Amino acid sequence: MIKRFHTLSSKLVGILLAFFCVALTAIGLTLYVSWQLEGGAAAINDAGSERMRSYRLAYLLTYNTHFGLDQESMEGEVQREMIAFEKTLADLEQGDPSRPLLLPKDEGVRRQMANLRLEWKRHIRPLLEGVLASRDVEMRRRLLKESRPAVENFVGMVNGLVLSVERDNAYKTSLLRSIQLGLVLLAILGTVILIFLMYLLIIRPTTKLQDGIQRMAAEDFGVRVPEETNDEFGALALGFNQMADHLEGLYTTLEQRVEAKTHSLEEKNQELALLYEITAFLNEPATVEDICRRFIRRLMVQFAAQGGAVRLVDAKSQKIHLVMTEGLSEVFAQKESCLNMGECLCGGAASTQTAAFFDLQQPTEMKLLYNCRDEGYRSVSVFTIRAKKRLIGIFNLYFHKARGFTQMEVQLLETVGQHLGAAIEGQRLVSREKEMAISEERNLLAQELHDSIAQGLAFLNIQIQMLADSLRKGNEREVMEGLSHIREGVQESYDDVRELLVHFRTRVHQSDLEGAIRSTLEKFEGQTGIKASLNITGEGAPLDPSNETQVLHIVQEALSNVRKHAGASAVTVDVSRHGNCVISVRDNGRGFNPELQPGDSHVGISIMKERAHRIGGLLEILSTPDAGTEIRLTLGKPYKEAA
Repeated sequence: MIKRFHTLSSKLVGILLAFFCVALTAIGLTLYVSWQLEGGAAAINDAGSERMRSYRLAYLLTYNTHFGLDQESMEGEVQREMIAFEKTLADLEQGDPSRPLLLPKDEGVRRQMANLRLEWKRHIRPLLEGVLASRDVEMRRRLLKESRPAVENFVGMVNGLVLSVERDNAYKTSLLRSIQLGLVLLAILGTVILIFLMYLLIIRPTTKLQDGIQRMAAEDFGVRVPEETNDEFGALALGFNQMADHLEGLYTTLEQRVEAKTHSLEEKNQELALLYEITAFLNEPATVEDICRRFIRRLMVQFAAQGGAVRLVDAKSQKIHLVMTEGLSEVFAQKESCLNMGECLCGGAASTQTAAFFDLQQPTEMKLLYNCRDEGYRSVSVFTIRAKKRLIGIFNLYFHKARGFTQMEVQLLETVGQHLGAAIEGQRLVSREKEMAISEERNLLAQELHDSIAQGLAFLNIQIQMLADSLRKGNEREVMEGLSHIREGVQESYDDVRELLVHFRTRVHQSDLEGAIRSTLEKFEGQTGIKASLNITGEGAPLDPSNETQVLHIVQEALSNVRKHAGASAVTVDVSRHGNCVISVRDNGRGFNPELQPGDSHVGISIMKERAHRIGGLLEILSTPDAGTEIRLTLGKPYKEAA
């Protein structure tokens, strides 16, 4: 329900405007009454002047009659007074707002004014004009004597008009005082009313809100503020009560929410522990079967499963092969050792590459093998194993009871499935790298055997054939020469075999390349009698162990070429570590022209170049006939330079 609120400001403005209108009306009324009083005072003054003029007119006529003044002068004076008398009567009757001059609107006053005007026009003015028109003194005296009662009556009427106006002014003065007293009372009462309204509209709601806030600060969440008004304070009270309801609900359910949060954190911690543990043992060296077994056992503990299995997909044959099982019989392993894509629940999940859950007691349109049910399981779940967004297998969890999975659990299992996929793919890559290394090493060994023992055996084969021919001919000298050549060939083959054995037994230990080279030179000098020396300059970071092994083999191959072909008496190996690592093998033998030497005819040089290429090095052959040969290996340069 939506409540409509009237703003407090509109209420305050309305109250103040009401008081302002009342005060303005009272002040306007006092101004109006005072203006009427001022007009009445002017009317009293003018009416009083009419009374004096009446006496003056009577005086002028009487004085002229008894003392005989100038007739024309007297008549002019009387005419002026009569004109002024009539003008004043007209002003009294019509009023003059500019002065102000105003007769009261009382009916009696208006009637007296009308009678006065009528008396003047009917009796007084004709009487005065008759006296002025008479030229006989006696006649004037008689007329004046006869007009005296009329004049006195007229003056009485003027006096009555003045008294009526004075009574009206007295009433209005009393009214003005009453209004002013009312204004004083209004000011007092208005102040009291405003104070009460301010208390009612502002102070009391503010006090109640403050009291509610203090009680809520003291953890009294049951406090509520009464919604007595429909203004801003009413809105505040409503908001306060809603906030109090919310806080009370929060405080009431705090323990449950804390327990729920604690349970959620425990679940998160378990998930993190699971991820950490699985990631830790997946990075340990082990076979794929051992990795999968530890993986499934950990998930069975985490999700209280009674069985588990891991299956890998053969991308070529589109077959699903069972790698290992846990909690399942040998019969089950034999029956489901290999499945087709789309076959049974596992094959269907692998073909769609999505997680699947199945209750074995529920009917389904899918054709199932039901080997899981025969093992005594009620439900089975299937999750994918991925590596680089590519499906490489699936894993199963088996339960004796119906078991569902939440979205977070599915996400967790898919994540660990990706970790397992990365570990399996890593093991495959390691196996391939080992196979490649063995293949390359066998290839190099074959090349070295071809360059040494194979050539020696071929030579011996030829010598034996020649020896047999010499025996048939009975040529004893050729037989002895053949035996001598065979002895030399056998000795050379024996030396080659010993050299190869030393070559492949020598290894770099704990990144000690210099020590391995020194040991190789000592053996070389002891076997051949050729003086060998080692010079090491500069310092640098150690090479990768696999790279150091290749460097040692290159040095050994260079020394082998010195023994076989150089005819040298001294060999020097220099190792420089100034920025790039440079290893050179120099001899003082017969040398040769590298440009005339066929690149593929000498297997030893090809082997050294292949080894240098594998570690990203540059192999240079610097030789001059009768001036020795230098084999220089430079590491750290780009391959395009080495090419």
